[in-house]
Amino acid sequence: MTTAPVDLLPSTERALIHRLAVAQSEGRLPSLVAAVVRGGRIVWTGSRTSVDGHGPDADVQYRIGSITKTFTAVLVMRLRDEGLLDLDDPLEKHLPGTGVGEVTIAQLLSHSAGLAAETPAPWWERSSAALRPELSDVLGEDPFLHPVGRLHHYSNPGYTLLGSLVEAVRGVSWEEALQSEILDPLGLTRTSTQPVAPHAGGWAVHPWADALLPEPSEDLGIMAPAGQLWSTAADLCRFAVFLAEGDDRVLSAASVREMRTPSAPPEAGDWQGGYGLGVQLSRQDDHRTLSGHTGSLPGFVAGLWISVEDGIGAVALANATSGTAPAVAADLVRIVVEAEPKLPEPWRPLSEVDPALLELTGPWYWGTYAYGLRLSADGTVALEPLRGPGRAARFEARADGTWIGLNGYYKGEILRAVRRPDGSVSHLDLGSFAFTREPYGPDDAVPGGVDPEGWRGV
Repeated sequence: MTTAPVDLLPSTERALIHRLAVAQSEGRLPSLVAAVVRGGRIVWTGSRTSVDGHGPDADVQYRIGSITKTFTAVLVMRLRDEGLLDLDDPLEKHLPGTGVGEVTIAQLLSHSAGLAAETPAPWWERSSAALRPELSDVLGEDPFLHPVGRLHHYSNPGYTLLGSLVEAVRGVSWEEALQSEILDPLGLTRTSTQPVAPHAGGWAVHPWADALLPEPSEDLGIMAPAGQLWSTAADLCRFAVFLAEGDDRVLSAASVREMRTPSAPPEAGDWQGGYGLGVQLSRQDDHRTLSGHTGSLPGFVAGLWISVEDGIGAVALANATSGTAPAVAADLVRIVVEAEPKLPEPWRPLSEVDPALLELTGPWYWGTYAYGLRLSADGTVALEPLRGPGRAARFEARADGTWIGLNGYYKGEILRAVRRPDGSVSHLDLGSFAFTREPYGPDDAVPGGVDPEGWRGV
């Protein structure tokens, strides 16, 4: 998302404000503020409000609910990257005595630990944190609803456990770790655990009348890591850039990419969604995947979505208990992508040509499947089917002269060129599959051998 940004076209800005206006009007939202980030900076902000002559800007705080979970997940990933824990560690290793210690940290991050979605009654978002002073009060007597590790089931108590894990391993409060390890390095000066003026008030809108009711704003106490934060559209755009690119002061690009990688399957029948490690995933238009998170607490709804492929992110925040802010944020990304598609990077030749690698390019056959091997200027190689469906993948060079798969079926698999005693290439070995220069050539190293009579007619 750091390619050179340009301002949006007037027609694109008009489409964005129209989407915002429709959402505020039809959704009967007291206020709605949104922003779009492209190329690493905010390129558009807009707002609509029910108050004549006044509209919130991108510096007004709203409560962001479960977007807080992504911040908590970043803190956990930092502990992993520092070697203080492993994602496959059972919780009990670092936070003993919870009663659910057999679940792993990765399962908690991906909501696949089998825990209940909510705490025991009363409704935790609208009741005093004093009712739940301990983790046992959050988990209840029967915390498991599903087999551990078998399916995705969203769990607020699970992220409360992760916040307590951060405190146990780091030795400071979750809030202190959040401030020093994420907010300060990223310059998120308008993100806080308590509201700081200017901030919006939370409202409930009557479902059958144009009437308002103020919502209480409870301090969540021990549940804070699941949904406490207040933030602004501007701060969340900066956080969106971080989730797309990483920042070595907080987490590397590789670690945030790991967070965006699906870790838990979607619910049955909902193949448009998914969940990584503290990051929600949403499939749009059957070809674009958005990463981010949605959030809600009484009086507020929020959405943050990014399309890493297109280098675009959007945030939408509203001060109503129910509303379409998450969908609005996704729509803003779509509007910009469709109106101003990203220009491809210029083609550039290789800086140097390695004859040994050049020798490997061209057609290869796995059985009767035809593939082509191409060497790219970025140093990777791509193995792709020449016709019809097949298992395409890119590979990155390793120090020992082999190549490791970066995506698709062959992700993590090793590709190597097998040479004959005279140095010529016999075949490519890819995870035990032999790719040869001819389909079942008589002298090729094809497992099982080749019929000596060769190819024939009927």
